[in-house]
Amino acid sequence: MRALMSRVRELMAARCAHPARTIVLLPYFQLLPVARGFWAEQVPSGFSPRFETTQSWAGEAGFEHGANDISFDRGRDLLTARTWLEHAGLGARADLLAARVVEAASQLAEVAAGVPAEQRAAWADEARAAVASGLDAQVLQLEAAVARVALEWAAASSYAGDALLAPSLSDDIDLLVVVEGLRNEPLVETLKSRLGVKAVSLPLDIPGDAGEVSVYEAADPATEAEMAAACVLRHVDAGRMPVALAAIDRVLTRRVRAMLDARKVAIRDETGWKLSTTRAAADVMLALRGSAWNASADSVIDWLKNAPDAPSWTVLALERRVRRAGVREWRTLRREDLADGQHELLDKANRWREELQAVRLLPQWLASLRAVLQSAGQWPGLERDAAGAKVLVALYLDEEAHGELGELPQARRRFSLAEFTAWANEALEAASFVPEPSQEEQVVILPFNQLLGRPFAALVMAGCDEVRLPPSPEPPGLWTAAQRERLGLPSRETLEAELRAGWRHALQTPTCDLLLRRSDESGEPLLPSALVQVLQLEGRVRPGLDPREERELETLPTPKPLPVGRLLPLPQLSASAYEDLRRCPYRFFALRQLGLQEADEIDTELDKRDFGNWLHQVLRAFHESLAASWEPHGPARTRLLDITADEVTRAQRFDEGEFLPFAAAWPQVRDGYLTWLQAHEAKEGAVFQKAESEHEIQLGDIKLVGRIDRIDRLADGRAMVMDYKTEARATSADRVKQPVEDTQLAFYATLLHDDTLRAAYINVGERGKTETVEQVHVVEARDLLVQGILDELARVSSGETLPALGEGKACDFCAARGLCRRDFWS
Repeated sequence: MRALMSRVRELMAARCAHPARTIVLLPYFQLLPVARGFWAEQVPSGFSPRFETTQSWAGEAGFEHGANDISFDRGRDLLTARTWLEHAGLGARADLLAARVVEAASQLAEVAAGVPAEQRAAWADEARAAVASGLDAQVLQLEAAVARVALEWAAASSYAGDALLAPSLSDDIDLLVVVEGLRNEPLVETLKSRLGVKAVSLPLDIPGDAGEVSVYEAADPATEAEMAAACVLRHVDAGRMPVALAAIDRVLTRRVRAMLDARKVAIRDETGWKLSTTRAAADVMLALRGSAWNASADSVIDWLKNAPDAPSWTVLALERRVRRAGVREWRTLRREDLADGQHELLDKANRWREELQAVRLLPQWLASLRAVLQSAGQWPGLERDAAGAKVLVALYLDEEAHGELGELPQARRRFSLAEFTAWANEALEAASFVPEPSQEEQVVILPFNQLLGRPFAALVMAGCDEVRLPPSPEPPGLWTAAQRERLGLPSRETLEAELRAGWRHALQTPTCDLLLRRSDESGEPLLPSALVQVLQLEGRVRPGLDPREERELETLPTPKPLPVGRLLPLPQLSASAYEDLRRCPYRFFALRQLGLQEADEIDTELDKRDFGNWLHQVLRAFHESLAASWEPHGPARTRLLDITADEVTRAQRFDEGEFLPFAAAWPQVRDGYLTWLQAHEAKEGAVFQKAESEHEIQLGDIKLVGRIDRIDRLADGRAMVMDYKTEARATSADRVKQPVEDTQLAFYATLLHDDTLRAAYINVGERGKTETVEQVHVVEARDLLVQGILDELARVSSGETLPALGEGKACDFCAARGLCRRDFWS
């Protein structure tokens, strides 16, 4: 750059060009301060030429886009694309094609902007013939339509650069110095042509000696990120600054940045990240998605947790209630599902949701969304946050932009909530957030093809594998190779030459570290990029040693926990709690004595457990109705059971489509159960007594409690305890093989005052067969269970440890597994 500034001085002197009438046109914005700095170094006083890019130069004219022009603002252009599609008779497919039209038109706009306005119609005539060729097959009708609409839009638009192509421009300029980057814009080529001898080109990409290049190979993406961060830190510690961190893989670069931020490294990030990935954008999208008519309870609760105007403690209490009730869709939530203190929050959330559900014009949508964000307390946070301010601009939510968008004809269409949400999501996806740079940056994150002309002491380039750094990049868009050539779009060969030139220049950095991974996230092996392989074959690189610092860590073995529960006596004991004590004393300690519980998930899909719970409620209601109005065996019982099933389905608010797989199996389950019931009543003389009944009994210092699925009274006067199971019959049979291991039926027998009784599992099969699996030794098992409860609780009270056993199936789905650290025991 220093030599370039000397050459500019020579040209100005030779042409007698006044600095104020001399334009130095740079290829990208980041070079402006660099060029001005080198000029000031050589000419510390006096006038300096104007250093510009095409964008900054054209911006001085105060250009404003027309209503139907390409604006390069995604939110606005999506609306304009719909208008063009409607004019083309494709309004019915606007949802599908609008984003594609914007992408294609944006690519053509770079070429169209380089054509003088008075010649653009002729250019469009030639371009129409190019677009018509190559996409004439029947299966490419939509692609052809997108290409035609994009061309007409690009040709009809005005551009900020039109002011630079005015005939009077030559009168105001003595000298135009075009500093050529890797590839010139069409607008720059037209400027050079129009100014003739007043325009001079100077290459910025001057061949030079390659720096010291090292290649580091990592086993996986995580290791590659760690090694890249270590390379950067090593350069910073050595004083080789600023360090360029080339952004090849966006995800990998974000990982490296996070590690550098943790080490307090001063970073200038020129690439940024998608605005849609910021917390501010997520907050806005939470409001929109939580307002959908079929929004899940999880979506609305997530929104409420991030709404300052929703009291956090009330939200958490409401969440517990919703999860306990198993409410999947928010619209099915009822006031009776909640406690009194949560009704106000429910009403408030529903008011916010209702505000964002009616179909309306886009300006009205923006006003409504703004009002809801203010009511929810989210607006002040968005205004204070840098990314939040960018979100407000991208979605036209600030007052000035709101009014500007409302004046556009294409904004005067009605949107549903789903359409408005899709529009907002597209706008946020297309925008980028670039954080404010540090004053004295140590590291600069940038694309490696923007290293041109910038002095960096070291370069770290991660992601140099065959997938992330192909030597011949795929041209963007739907255009064929022939169309690209006729339309003036860069060909694959042009893009490849540009990439290789940028690669060559990047390697001229004094110290260059190239990093690559040997496998991707799935373990699939990867090769180095072909660009790296060429360097290796030519012997121009050296293998680098792992740059991460080795640390000695003291070995800290994880022992099995051995808590004591003597000071945490339980007032009552259930069958499941006692089962925990027998299977794993530590689980009993954590879940029962400490009372730690996992938050219930609001499942998005019904599973077999939901079917089992539903069946329990159906059979309970059926037998209670049958006891109140006796129906004989036959069609009457079938009708009663079907009516009961429908009522329970409605009461549990199951979606008809979601419940369909279980509804399809229901006729077989119903008929099999009624057949079993008829045989059971005939064989045992059984009479239904209770269902889902709560029982308790005092046993020493502790109260035993439980809910029994069903109790029948048999012909001989004995009670029969029954527990419904929808599992495989073999599983139920295994439960009763060892009476002393079958805790559930023995525990339920303990809750009754009957000296003698019977107990069985009722295995309700989904394939139409219901069977009785009886525990014939239940009385003996009950007596042993009582003694076992007294003995084991006595040991707990005496201070014996409650070890984590870590054995058998009990650990597979244990809620305390992370707490006992079973997977890390030494």
